[in-house]
Amino acid sequence: MSRILIADDQTDVLEALRILLKGEGHQTDAVTSLAGAFQALEKRDYALLLMDLNYTRDTTSGQEGLEVIPRIQAIDNTLPIVVMTAWATIDLAVDAMKRGARDFIPKPWDNERLLAIVRTQIELAGALRKGRRLEAANQLLRGNAPKLIAESPRMRPVLELISRVAPSDANVLITGENGTGKGLVAQALHALSPRSSHSMITVNMGGLSEGIFESELFGHVKGAFTDAKTDRAGRFELADESTLFMDEIANVPLNQQAKLLRMIETGEFERVGSSKTLHSNVRIVSATNANPHEEVAAGRFRQDLLFRLNTIEIPLPPLRERREDIMPLTNNFLRQHAKRYRKELAGFDEPARHLLMQHHFPGNVRELDHIVERAVLMAQGPQVKGTDLGLTSAREDAPRLEELSLEEVEAFLIKKALSRFDGNARRAAEALGLSRSAFYRRLQHYGL
Repeated sequence: MSRILIADDQTDVLEALRILLKGEGHQTDAVTSLAGAFQALEKRDYALLLMDLNYTRDTTSGQEGLEVIPRIQAIDNTLPIVVMTAWATIDLAVDAMKRGARDFIPKPWDNERLLAIVRTQIELAGALRKGRRLEAANQLLRGNAPKLIAESPRMRPVLELISRVAPSDANVLITGENGTGKGLVAQALHALSPRSSHSMITVNMGGLSEGIFESELFGHVKGAFTDAKTDRAGRFELADESTLFMDEIANVPLNQQAKLLRMIETGEFERVGSSKTLHSNVRIVSATNANPHEEVAAGRFRQDLLFRLNTIEIPLPPLRERREDIMPLTNNFLRQHAKRYRKELAGFDEPARHLLMQHHFPGNVRELDHIVERAVLMAQGPQVKGTDLGLTSAREDAPRLEELSLEEVEAFLIKKALSRFDGNARRAAEALGLSRSAFYRRLQHYGL
């Protein structure tokens, strides 16, 4: 349902238009002056402005309405303006269109024509806004921000959200399985924000033990504990005027969440061992592979903290749900690793492409990157062959454990656990009998 702003100094005209547009499913706001139109535009976004040209200054020239069209366009140049007047001439219509109006309707109007114009202009404006958001995202992501390869329909809403949200200071929660690119999206949000002149600060919350949690986030002063040889700034202090990316936020221990909430709510904190209150202006971008709402329901995560973190939530789909991106991502990784290892490779043969398109990718984009890197190292001809990928079929056969080293067995079991729990690192760690910090150290060690 679209909301339309109607500006006309005649109340009977406003009522007639309201009834006509309501019959088409539109909501309307009505104002009787141009000043009222500007006030309405400042308070709300509209799908279309239907505006009379003549008000109090005179009754026939239309100059009063013509003069404000560029000013309205300066507020929102995607807002379609359709002008109306009882004193219609060709010259007036041409002048209105030159100044930025999208169409021109003489009074008295034809209902069918007016509704057709409204329908068409709203659809065109919607397509224009969407196109501009995508183009802005693509242009900016090709510039300062990291390159996001996202050609599949499932990724289009992600690009739109990034382009909309990045320029704001809103806290963002990025959700998705391990390896879906949550860190890359965080980098893009920071690079496209007004804070991009400062370095983004990153902390893996899953890798922090309770003993160093406060010191890492809030810092400490000399002598606060045995190993505190000097004063040390924490991540919040380092991220002042910048972005703090807190990865694996759902793994913060429940007894530490209240301290984190206080910092996010007030911007205030104290270094460990100090009573001096410091302030930091930080934008929070966080990420998790868990379902945050399930964590709240299970009593493992504070709901008030989740409210503070997910002003905007950006869910990332797994690679198996965006298969149109598999080969573009594969070719991008091939160029990167071929350059790194100084190898001339033209691409992938047909069996290799088939294996890649059929693979389940429990490790998502990160797994694909590692597969391509290994294939580049193994390739001996001008093309990467299917045998270079190390994938025996769409469902990879289990290796013979007695033929693997201890590290290979451990990496294999971790990958299987992640796959079994759909990328949920906490549940995988529990199944393997590992602590959070120990599990994340192994993930980092094996590049998982």
